[in-house]
This record gives sequence, structure tokens and C-alpha cells, in this order.
Amino acid sequence: VGIDRMGPSVMDDNYIHFTKDILSDDLPDIEGIEILINNAGVQDSGRDIDINLKGTIRITEKYGIRQGIRSILFIASASGSTGSEFPEYAASKGGVIAYMKNTALRIAVYGATCNSLSPGGVITRLNQHILEDECLLNAVLDETMLHKWASTEEIAEWAYFLTVVNRSMTAQDVLVDNGEAAKFNFIW
Repeated sequence: VGIDRMGPSVMDDNYIHFTKDILSDDLPDIEGIEILINNAGVQDSGRDIDINLKGTIRITEKYGIRQGIRSILFIASASGSTGSEFPEYAASKGGVIAYMKNTALRIAVYGATCNSLSPGGVITRLNQHILEDECLLNAVLDETMLHKWASTEEIAEWAYFLTVVNRSMTAQDVLVDNGEAAKFNFIW
């Protein structure tokens, strides 16, 4: 929709925030990107595959596959591995994980890393309907080993580690779901 210049009170002087439709033909030319984080995500919108997968591919191909890139991170979802939640959402995020591996192969020649981060439940406004319903929240949390969801700050710390600190791990999906995918109920 436009370019928002955020001042030093929010970010440093070199920070420019773009708000664009990732499926549009009018993506800006941006030079010198070293770290690219793909965080596109809609759920059960009827456009999940277009936005979450095709839009992510489009952004990565335009800005990430080039000399000078240091790291690419895809925000996928635990659903991309487990298949849970809405069908198109799970498929789109599973596609993101597969595309991440392809991207990692192609940017390795630049010495760059490429991984995906797959959160399970995260405490956000989008999940407010669950957080406000005590019965539903407890049922959801009972599906995790640690009986909790991640905070947005925790997910941001993982993103920072994977893009800035990490120099050796590549082509991996990091599942941060408080043990939900590994939990099982053994019944005799």
C-alpha cells in the first residue's frame, strides 16, 4: 500500500518499513538485504496457498537468492509438519518447509544459512478467543507437554538466533511447540 518511514524512536535511521501486497507486481527494488525473514501468514482465508506459499516464494526469489545474503528464515507452522488445523493452511506451511530446503541448497554457494521456524501455539491477539475461554484454553494447553504456549518475544528470540547468531545450521525446520507434536496419550 505504501512505504512507511519509521523514525529512530522505533528503529535506527537505516530502517525503512514497506507495507505491500506480496502478490502484487509492484514490489519495490531494495538493495543490500542481508537477512530476509518471510513471515506471511493467513489462516483459513481461501487464499492460504497463494499468500503463505506463493507469496513467500515470490519474495524470496526477488530479494533472497543473491550474493550478499547472509540468512533467510521462513516462519512456517507446526501444522506444516503435523497436518493439523485447516487443510490449505497446513498444506501452505508444509510447502514453505519444503521450499526452505530448496532455498537452502541454492544460497549455500553464498555461505548463507536458510531455515524455517515452526511455532505451535503463540500468545497473540489472533488467538484471543482461545485465551479468553478457560475451558478451551485448558483443553489446548493439555495437548502440550509443558502446558503452555510460546510468547511472541520467545519466537522473536528464536528468529534472532536463527538469522544473526547461527552460522552453521541450515536446511532445518525448528519446531517450537512446547512438546505438542511429540505428546501422545498411551492407553492400555
